[in-house]
Amino acid sequence: MPSVCFYFQVHQPYRVKKYRIFDIGRDSLYFNDSSESNLNNIKVLKKVAEKCYLPANNLILELLKKYPKFRASYSFSGVFLDQLEEHLPEVLKSFQELVKTGRVEVLAETYYHSLAFLHSKDEFKRQVKKHGQKIQKLFGVKPKIFRNTELIYNNELAREVEKMGYKGILAEGADHVLDWRSPNFVYKPKGAKKIKLLLKNYRLSDDIAFRFSSREWRDWPLTAPKFSQWISAINGNGQTVNLFMDYETFGEHQWSDTGIFEFLRHLPEEILKNPDNDFKTPSEVVKNYPAVAELDVHSPISWADIERDLSAWTGNILQQSALKSVYDLEKAVLKTKKKNLIDAWGRLQTSDHFYYMCTKWFADGDVHKYFNPYDSPYDAFINYMNVLSDFKLRLNN
Repeated sequence: MPSVCFYFQVHQPYRVKKYRIFDIGRDSLYFNDSSESNLNNIKVLKKVAEKCYLPANNLILELLKKYPKFRASYSFSGVFLDQLEEHLPEVLKSFQELVKTGRVEVLAETYYHSLAFLHSKDEFKRQVKKHGQKIQKLFGVKPKIFRNTELIYNNELAREVEKMGYKGILAEGADHVLDWRSPNFVYKPKGAKKIKLLLKNYRLSDDIAFRFSSREWRDWPLTAPKFSQWISAINGNGQTVNLFMDYETFGEHQWSDTGIFEFLRHLPEEILKNPDNDFKTPSEVVKNYPAVAELDVHSPISWADIERDLSAWTGNILQQSALKSVYDLEKAVLKTKKKNLIDAWGRLQTSDHFYYMCTKWFADGDVHKYFNPYDSPYDAFINYMNVLSDFKLRLNN
């Protein structure tokens, strides 16, 4: 019996506005942009809400009411929730309605959608705690399953998260890690005691997230009956099919006119036609299925790009310099005990800032350009470092 486990990442960063060298020492409002540029966070948020969040939430709620066996799970970055609270409370309410059904799970993550685990374990723990408090406040639930930013994962992370009390953790089902193994089973992280590891089936996930509208794809058009047949074919050779993707897949990455919403609308019915199939949340998968083997992931992996590594955020000297500069400020920032400075520092840790600096413009180029407000990685770096220069001045003063 394969259980379908849907997980959606929901995140929008606070993009830093166009910040010139002449602004250093004069402007400390890094994330506010009243212009009509692509850096306008409110403009981007409202556009994606109209195209994705509201229609997708309405559809998911419809499916939950129609199919008692349907399940889904989400992880919301803290900065995304902050923006909803401030600008789009009606969107936040629509997510809360989903969670109230009791069949939608909310996962834990870093508050600022950051790379903190790679640079500061203390800051990582602070952010996860802060995120948990936010989820409890807004949704009335305590997350049991953890997913790190961009599914970045290794053995050390699993052990650390286990100490924090989580029952499961998500990761990419990368071929170079799995080798001959299948992502459709539950695993045990190497060196861990009880926590379980759920791996993304990236082929089936990406069929929806990336290939759905590609007429060059040999399996286009993708229909609900066709996809459900692929799910059913796993019977006898897997416990769970983990379909992990950005929530913006629905309506933003794959526009409404591609048929993506109709595909999702009919998918539960088609999958449930086979009595051996069902849907489960990550917590239900962890509870119902034993780990079949231990999986050793000593080097960090992620769900980004062809390499499935950290190169999307740390692959060049620009990114490495920017990351070192912002995390070197940790002691000075926390020493101030000023909420506005600590929060600004947290927002400057968001992984998107460093993703915009990526110089990989080959097979992965189109992906890196999506939602990227800059003309080049160098513009992204200069803009960010200008902001950081002003931030350092504020700390020194």
